[in-house]
Amino acid sequence: MKLYWKYFLIQLKSKMEYKASFVLTCIGQFFVSFQVFLGVYFMFRRFYAIEGFTYQEVLLCFGITLMEFSLAEIFARGFDLFPVLIRKGEFDRIMVRPRNEILQVLGSRMEFTRAGRILQAVFMFAYGVYVSDISWTFPKILTVIFMLAGGMAVFSGLFLLYAALCFFTLDGLEIFNIFTDGAKEFGKYPVSIYGKRVLQLCTFVIPYALIQYYPLTFLLDRGKYWYSLLPLAACLFLLPCFALWKCGVRHYTSCGS
Repeated sequence: MKLYWKYFLIQLKSKMEYKASFVLTCIGQFFVSFQVFLGVYFMFRRFYAIEGFTYQEVLLCFGITLMEFSLAEIFARGFDLFPVLIRKGEFDRIMVRPRNEILQVLGSRMEFTRAGRILQAVFMFAYGVYVSDISWTFPKILTVIFMLAGGMAVFSGLFLLYAALCFFTLDGLEIFNIFTDGAKEFGKYPVSIYGKRVLQLCTFVIPYALIQYYPLTFLLDRGKYWYSLLPLAACLFLLPCFALWKCGVRHYTSCGS
């Protein structure tokens, strides 16, 4: 953790060298996702509810999902740029260092400008809490924390999976954005509205529903009590992602420089 903290400070200092650029980029990130919020707002001007979920409840869902994804982008963005390291042969340098490869890749890039998205997500979630009829208790507050931790783990796992596949393809698979950026987009609504098959896929294959739909139903007093623990179970998704990464490292062949 000491080494990771040093990486963190180095990345933060580099961003702060150009403070105006950093602030403007944060503002840009805020307004890029703000247009998605406007789409949700105008749709609910016409329809009162979607599959039983009201505007306020969708805001809670969207706010949490956006926070989960943005947190993962801040700390796991290095995996998203991993194909460059493979193509340029720079992963060789990482391999010969006496430190964990994942730690070095994580420290290679941190997107602090995603704070603009997180700020918007906090505003949406706070407004959703204010206008909703949820009776907040300690277990529900804890559930929100579990959702953020589990969501960050799932999206970080997807970034890790994307990087692991680069060992075999030597380049990033753009179709994989369906599971990362795409998940952020369709995650603004509860997963159940997309149908039973999609809900099953997002429960047992890529556990989006464990960090979004099921704990959300618990917050809204529509789900079972143990749904609040499902975001922690979603963290297990990191295990197969890590296993594929280790497999890729063992089979890694340098591309040169």
